[in-house]
Amino acid sequence: MDILWIQFWVLLGGTLFAWFNFGSELLNWKKGKIKCRSGRCSIKAPNPFLTPCFGGAVFFTAAFILNLLLS
Repeated sequence: MDILWIQFWVLLGGTLFAWFNFGSELLNWKKGKIKCRSGRCSIKAPNPFLTPCFGGAVFFTAAFILNLLLS
């Protein structure tokens, strides 16, 4: 199996996973729901566009598009 084909599937899975996580954060932020797992939460939920999930989704998408251009 070609390495670009394997990379395609890994990046596709990572891209879908990252955008799903960002989407769920965005929906919770719009609804005003806060997920507090550490017990040290602020009253206001953070803007989801400033979280690591959004940055990861953008970078996974960019890597996926570059993989498509190489294929």
